[in-house]
Amino acid sequence: MNTTTSPWNKSRIIGQKRPLQISHIWGIRIRLELEGKVRDLALFNMALDSKLRGCDLVKLKVSDVAYGHSVSGRATVLQQKMGSPVQFELTKGTREAVTAWIKMAHLRSGDYLLQSRVSSERHISTRQYNRIFHGWIEKLGLDDSLYSTHSMRRTKPYLIYKKTKNLRVIQLLLGHKKLERTVRYPGIKVDDALEISESIEVEHVRAATAALCQKQTL
Repeated sequence: MNTTTSPWNKSRIIGQKRPLQISHIWGIRIRLELEGKVRDLALFNMALDSKLRGCDLVKLKVSDVAYGHSVSGRATVLQQKMGSPVQFELTKGTREAVTAWIKMAHLRSGDYLLQSRVSSERHISTRQYNRIFHGWIEKLGLDDSLYSTHSMRRTKPYLIYKKTKNLRVIQLLLGHKKLERTVRYPGIKVDDALEISESIEVEHVRAATAALCQKQTL
């Protein structure tokens, strides 16, 4: 009798999902604008700027990001998984998209920002968010298996890291308690570490240290 069973991950791509590239971001934004999808544009921009997990993103209320009719430039949200608050920025484009959605949907301060179509007292589910996200990916002609909603959480940290190489900044933005967890997010590779190391001239560091020591003894 053959008792061999197929592994659970057969034919699946596992591991971290890819972040979006700049071209992907603008490709999605332009499509949403042309299609007049006000809510989805607000969702997309909020997901990018907030860097929140899907479970926290879908539960945002209008009061979390807006005061009266004015959308704030910054917001603070308590993370469900970590149990700790995290701050995030709302860039100009995001504020405009969120403002347009709040006005169109006639949302009030206590309402969920991303209301379910089933009931105004419920927010969209993470499953629905996942379906919407994969719709964006398919329109770009990308391999659907390489991306997930977590790609949205990783995108800005990835772009920031590529520009600054500053892990502490990424740790603060993601609300991580341990730097070891942060290391996995931007997709740091050995080449990145070598590139940083190569930029440091040991002789220059030694000369600067010697000069400082000499100054302190005077």
